[in-house]
Amino acid sequence: MATQKLNVAMIGSGFIGKVHSNAFRQVGHFFDLPYALTLSVICGRNRSKLEAAATQWGWEEAETDWRALIDRKDLDVIDIAVPNALHAPIAIAAAEAGKTVLCEKPLATSLEEAERMAAAVRNLPNLVWFNYRRIPAVVFAKQLVEEGRLGQPFHYRGLYLNQSGNDPSKASGWRYKASEAGMGAAGDLLSHSIDLALYLNGPIVELSAMTHTFAPGRDVDDAAMLMARFANGSIGSFEVSRYGVGNQNRNDFEMNGSQGMLRFRLDEMNRLGFYDATEVANLRGVREITVTGPNHPYWENFWKPGHALGYEHPFIATLGDFLNSMARRETFHPNFEDALAVQRVLDALERSASSRSWVTMPPSAE
Repeated sequence: MATQKLNVAMIGSGFIGKVHSNAFRQVGHFFDLPYALTLSVICGRNRSKLEAAATQWGWEEAETDWRALIDRKDLDVIDIAVPNALHAPIAIAAAEAGKTVLCEKPLATSLEEAERMAAAVRNLPNLVWFNYRRIPAVVFAKQLVEEGRLGQPFHYRGLYLNQSGNDPSKASGWRYKASEAGMGAAGDLLSHSIDLALYLNGPIVELSAMTHTFAPGRDVDDAAMLMARFANGSIGSFEVSRYGVGNQNRNDFEMNGSQGMLRFRLDEMNRLGFYDATEVANLRGVREITVTGPNHPYWENFWKPGHALGYEHPFIATLGDFLNSMARRETFHPNFEDALAVQRVLDALERSASSRSWVTMPPSAE
């Protein structure tokens, strides 16, 4: 039962703002919460767009200046859903005002920014919206890895492709400008792939990378490829591109170990491929497990077994877990420190691509 009221302000009203608004609106329908959420203020630059979003999602106020929100005593939570260049100033100001801070990924436009942000929120509840960690099939994969079902880890492969860079109508927005995004496909797509790899397979200790820009004159990367060595002895490869023509939003991973294999594809987010190499030879084969219960992650929160979940549900689960962790005064993951670990890998990628050499990760990332 709700015992305390939390007033939320969200800065940003674009696509991801809709996703966050839905999570704030829906989380109490699926999770028993220790808080009652009030959607107090939505903030952005376009007044007419804000008014429409406020009406659609039930935000009580619309504000065009994020600075006006920071010192308001009636606001408890600041949710950041704006271009990457604004993450650091908003998060640091909100933290200095003692707010709970939620932030979209990637955390920052640079490692230096990410370090300052993580330091600012260190003693406050904080969250980074790496939502794919809360897909039930991904959580189930984590459980199988922790149970030792893969045995000795050998390989991790991550792939994230979309075709937005090949679409002129999409390729002129803030995501394609270094001044607003910091990085291109690496920050936008690879950050997700790296976070999943660190979550499932542990720290990266060494990497070699290349980036490429297909569009003449563009100042961010359109594609990136990375080879990595992990602390657990396995090796990994990653490929991301905004020129993956034929792919709307393809996010895959595969893990190979001495006793098994796991594979996942976002296009089939309710399913997890699992191969058990310990089975007798004539029974071995990839099982395509539908991870919607019974006894699967979140099967009691959402629909009955066998009923598919969608893109919105991992955001709802992220928020539900965060609010309950906050009430218990427990550390929530993924938080700013987890996102800082991702930023360290992105920084190493840039250095490797520039120098065309292997880069060793700093000890703090291990």
